[in-house]
Amino acid sequence: MARYDVGARKRPTNLSINEDLLSRARSLGLNISAEAEAGLSRAVEAEEARRRQQIIAADMAVLNGHRAAHGTPYDEDDSRM
Repeated sequence: MARYDVGARKRPTNLSINEDLLSRARSLGLNISAEAEAGLSRAVEAEEARRRQQIIAADMAVLNGHRAAHGTPYDEDDSRM
């Protein structure tokens, strides 16, 4: 499932692609634009996931620091367990 507007208009773009790879893709009858778009979509999703993971890691570090400094409510009263 695409996480971008697949109905958005197409914009002509100049790309520099390895000549041998381009020749092989054409000889296989691949749709170069569609394949480039699919690869770019995967790269965008991977980078967005990496950045989300960085934010989560930073948030967890703050939370863990707070817990280390102040504990949790359960640390004060173990009788609830």
